[in-house]
Amino acid sequence: MQMDVDHVPSTAAAEGSDHPLEKAEVLARVADAIGDGLEAGGEILRAEYPFAPPVKNSRNYTERQCLRVFYRDGFLDRYSGTRLVHPGALRTLAILLPEDFPFHTNWQMSRTHSAFWELCPTIDHQVLVARGGEDVESNWVSTSMLRNSAKAHWTLEELGWSLYPSGDHIQWDGLSGWFVDYLTGHPELMAEQYLATWFRATVEVRAGLA
Repeated sequence: MQMDVDHVPSTAAAEGSDHPLEKAEVLARVADAIGDGLEAGGEILRAEYPFAPPVKNSRNYTERQCLRVFYRDGFLDRYSGTRLVHPGALRTLAILLPEDFPFHTNWQMSRTHSAFWELCPTIDHQVLVARGGEDVESNWVSTSMLRNSAKAHWTLEELGWSLYPSGDHIQWDGLSGWFVDYLTGHPELMAEQYLATWFRATVEVRAGLA
């Protein structure tokens, strides 16, 4: 399963100016106001840049739901335009080449190849549910683990990111075809439950695309 986590940002981040320099100017005015007393600075913060603890809104997706979006987007990171690689293909390579392409089940950075953050696809809400977006497929986009984490509770406008057009899975399928073919020829790898689950889901989704 893939997980997407949204957060609720502060009111100022959601409704105020998106330019980071302008937000810094709020703090500059707070610093100036403190000369007249701490409460004066606090009033500016409460009005223009209030603190609000993030509220998690987690969502799990099935492998089939994920794959439908990944194929729709052509295994393309919609936030960076870079190609992504099927999760099953990544894990297969890690099993075959553990020294050169390591992966740790707890995602320990010191024991996991950077490709798993840079190229493993996940689903993200283009418009966060916490910011008014809907939890529907039309609002889901493919992105890497790295970009999903970096986006967190921000909007594309706040980050200065653009939404790239979908790719074409006929031109790039994220090595999903290789993954299916390799496991078909090496059925012993099906003993790995993760691979078996992604294999079955990929075969089913691919059949629906035919």
